Amino acid sequence: MSGRFAVGDAVIVKAEYPKTGHIRTPYYVRGLSGVVADALGPFPNPESLGVGGDGLPEQTLYRIRFKQTDTWPDYGEDPCDTVDIEIYEHWLEPANGT
Repeated sequence: MSGRFAVGDAVIVKAEYPKTGHIRTPYYVRGLSGVVADALGPFPNPESLGVGGDGLPEQTLYRIRFKQTDTWPDYGEDPCDTVDIEIYEHWLEPANGT
C-alpha cells in the first residue's frame, strides 16, 4: 500500500486552522502526536469534494492512535486508554521532522 507513513510511525497532526472549506480533521487533535495504527489506502480528498472539487489527488487515509490523556488532559480513567482517529496524509507530518 502506498503512502508516506507506515504502521508504527510517530506523527504529528498539523495545527493549521483554515478559515474556510470542509475540514475533516478534528480540531481537538491538531498539534498532537500520535502513532500510525493502520494505513487504510488512498481515497478522494474529502476537503476538495466538500467544495465541489474532484478529490484529486487522492490522499492516503490513516488510523492514528492517541493516548486519551494527551487528547483529553482531564481524562480520569485508565492512563493506558487510547483513541483512534482516521486522518488523511496531508494533515500529518513525521514526529521526527523528516
